[in-house]
Amino acid sequence: MTTQPGSHGSHADPGLDPAQPSDQRSLGEIVGDITTDLSTLIKQEMDLAKVELKEEMAKAGKGAGLLGGAGLSAYMVLLFLSFTIIFALDLVLPLWAAALIVTVLWGIGAAVLAVTGRTALKESNPQLPRTQQTLKEDAEWARAQKS
Repeated sequence: MTTQPGSHGSHADPGLDPAQPSDQRSLGEIVGDITTDLSTLIKQEMDLAKVELKEEMAKAGKGAGLLGGAGLSAYMVLLFLSFTIIFALDLVLPLWAAALIVTVLWGIGAAVLAVTGRTALKESNPQLPRTQQTLKEDAEWARAQKS
């Protein structure tokens, strides 16, 4: 902070003088600024939430797509394997017993796929942790502005 020549220690900008208040805005201007800041903040929070939600939905979509591909592949494998097992068991058991055994195997496979898919979907995080943190910070900031 420098003084202008001939000013005898007074500052050129009255807003920079420590003896005077630094903010010469009216109450209406301050409220307007706070309102504008809050609007901007809310918009930024919404943008962050959208980005986070897209990221989490991409994770969930990828998991669901992988489950779909796994399901189709498993279907084809099990279909042909089922016929193979039925024909092989038909050599030592009645046809109905061979078909029943294959049906039980299908049930086990379906249970394994369901558990694996459920685990993949649980790994997505729809809680938006970054947005929650910044919202907390914003609330603290807004409380500080009231003081």
